[in-house]
Amino acid sequence: MMEPLKQHLIDPEICIRCYTCEMTCPIEAIEHDDNNVVVDASKCDHCMACIPVCPTGSIDEWRVVTKAYTLEDQYSWSELPAQEDIGASSEDTVEALDDVVAALLAEAHQGAGGRSRAPATAAKPTVNLYNIANPVEATIQGNYRLTHEDSETDVRHIILNFGGKPFPVLEGQSLGIITPGTDKNGKPHLPRLYSVSSPRDGERPNYNNVSLTIKREQDGICSNFICDLKQGDKVMVTGPFGATFLLPEDPEARILMICTGTGSAPMRAFTMRRQRTVGKKSGGMLMFFGARTPESLPYFGPLSKVPNELLEKHLVFSRLPGMPREYVQDRMLAEEKIVANFLSDPNTYIYICGLRGMEEGVEKSFSDIAEKLGQSWINVRDTMREAGRYHVETY
Repeated sequence: MMEPLKQHLIDPEICIRCYTCEMTCPIEAIEHDDNNVVVDASKCDHCMACIPVCPTGSIDEWRVVTKAYTLEDQYSWSELPAQEDIGASSEDTVEALDDVVAALLAEAHQGAGGRSRAPATAAKPTVNLYNIANPVEATIQGNYRLTHEDSETDVRHIILNFGGKPFPVLEGQSLGIITPGTDKNGKPHLPRLYSVSSPRDGERPNYNNVSLTIKREQDGICSNFICDLKQGDKVMVTGPFGATFLLPEDPEARILMICTGTGSAPMRAFTMRRQRTVGKKSGGMLMFFGARTPESLPYFGPLSKVPNELLEKHLVFSRLPGMPREYVQDRMLAEEKIVANFLSDPNTYIYICGLRGMEEGVEKSFSDIAEKLGQSWINVRDTMREAGRYHVETY
């Protein structure tokens, strides 16, 4: 029997096809076709550069194999294969894998936030229905500025209508927008991924439309393209993508949401889903939402109208004139009693979405609060993640 080897793989069911790993890999060991993003075992040296940049943890997959899966194998997958039986005789060899690689793996898992799991009661998502070679055309039904006209931050609420074409999407999933034209190398633009901000039955129920929350970036080719679209314009769409950052179907589940900027998109979808399904009952939802000012906070007006019984809101601003800077992690500590109550409840689900820079501060606040409960935050977090109750998507 051949000696076993550890192979780096990508979970095609969880991958959202953002291609960040491919662009990050220093030795070009990651590539893609119209369907999947894959790792070339003949090139991969386990350097771990791709692990921390993945927003979903789909990149953090490994199998011990006696013969490496080929690129052709990986391109054909819709889900990862199970760990193969490599035989008891090779057990000692597997346990003796290089200590340096093991240490790098542990560090990489921590940096990426670990591999997420979908909530046990979440609906089964549709993934990769439309790809680069076979996108679906959508019509711009609406394009509305969410931030104040005087704000330097231009965030848009974009509504896409798919007409008679199916686009089954769940709260927490993403879709890709293809910008027309080519990049500086003459290649077609890759799809840019955006989180859906509407619930599964649509921005308007049963009208087969989907909304996005998009910030115009100064040099963003795709964001400028989308933000300039007008009603009636057409766009090519891929997806849906993502199979873990999903809402539990249990109406009694408690939802703790922490977000900044356009990271509010999936949180809006979660809130609207709860609003439509539980009615006037308590939603059991708590949100910490950070922005520079009220004028730059997406959905500031609509959020203020959501009943506190459904959603307890903490809107946090870091650039209010004459006020000290405050960030979501600061407000979490100020409201540590309610956060601790959520952490202590085995029916709590945590969702974090926004800029990657927020993670460290949020983790520190959770750690401080858990410590006062006499618990290790790392243990709490990993237990929640294993149960599909802890989710992070940052960029």
